[in-house]
Amino acid sequence: MALTTKNDAALLAEATQFIHTCYSELGLSKEKQSKRMEEIQKEISNTGTYTHKGFELTHGAKMAWRNSNRCIGRLLWHMLDVFDEREVETADVAFEKLVKHIHYATNGGKIRPTITIFAPRKNGNDPLRIWNHQLIRYAGYEKEGKIIGDSTSLQLTKMCENMGWQGDQTPFDVLPLMLQEHDEKPKLYEIPKEFVKEVEITHPNMHGFNNLGVRWYAVPIISNMRLEIGGIDYPMAPFNGWYMGTEIGARNLADQDRYDLLPKIAELMGLDTKSIRSLWIDKALVELNIAVMHSYHEAGVTIVDHHTAAEQFKRFEKKELEIGRDVTGDWTWLIPPLSPATTHIYHQPYKNDIISPNYFYQEDPKRN
Repeated sequence: MALTTKNDAALLAEATQFIHTCYSELGLSKEKQSKRMEEIQKEISNTGTYTHKGFELTHGAKMAWRNSNRCIGRLLWHMLDVFDEREVETADVAFEKLVKHIHYATNGGKIRPTITIFAPRKNGNDPLRIWNHQLIRYAGYEKEGKIIGDSTSLQLTKMCENMGWQGDQTPFDVLPLMLQEHDEKPKLYEIPKEFVKEVEITHPNMHGFNNLGVRWYAVPIISNMRLEIGGIDYPMAPFNGWYMGTEIGARNLADQDRYDLLPKIAELMGLDTKSIRSLWIDKALVELNIAVMHSYHEAGVTIVDHHTAAEQFKRFEKKELEIGRDVTGDWTWLIPPLSPATTHIYHQPYKNDIISPNYFYQEDPKRN
């Protein structure tokens, strides 16, 4: 997939800024910075690009998390575990590394923030790409005008089916991974079931809730974003933290165009759903989020509630300001979807300035 490439001067400018910041934060001398920039300048002049050293890649990935304006969980940015897999050339080996990521990050439920970085974009071409939005994601099927499963997966599910995959047609079928080498046709890889940890969503005291048969996966591993460090693009760099409860309970399972569970929960609660003035939506939403938090806790899977997450973000802000770094943020994403006005974030403006390194949305891979 050929994309527009940066000219040497632009790439050198971005590399210079990154190396200065990275080396300064790591306590490396100006002499080492100067020597490294001489190496990079020569490499860019000869090849049109440059290669990050291992520690530059590691710290750059951590900086990218710290600079992610939409993430409320940046307090632990320095704890990101980084797997350098830039030497991987084939989809087969890449799949092995992705399964390793899933297993390591899941950690039996004690989730570890993790990123696996594959080969960078070179001359506008991507050595490897993944089609999935997340490494673990449920399929979506359209039958007789109704959606079974996750509506956000309809297109990818159809593509997988066209390539020979067949799910069980349940609301919680885990999609295979679709990996692509260069511009070749993508390949499908089924994730072994023993590596996919799921949580049965139950309610501590609501009669009938447990009969709904709801579940969700333990780890959200974003896989379709581009990691950019010092002007170098890594188009395949899946990463994860852990869930904030409202991501599941107030969005994935609650949104009308996703799993739309609120009417069913309201029915179990005996609420009046004829008028929105009864606030049945709000009552059902709270109970669904109680169920999610309860279930992940009972399963021993790391999760954070939105109030704790907001307090952690406040600590992140304080630490950053003490160091002398401005805190940027996308307010519309930082406020939780449940009771946002009860958090300090709701009452505070943020500059949505984009700072590099960072994670960016990117175009889908080329189809064949």
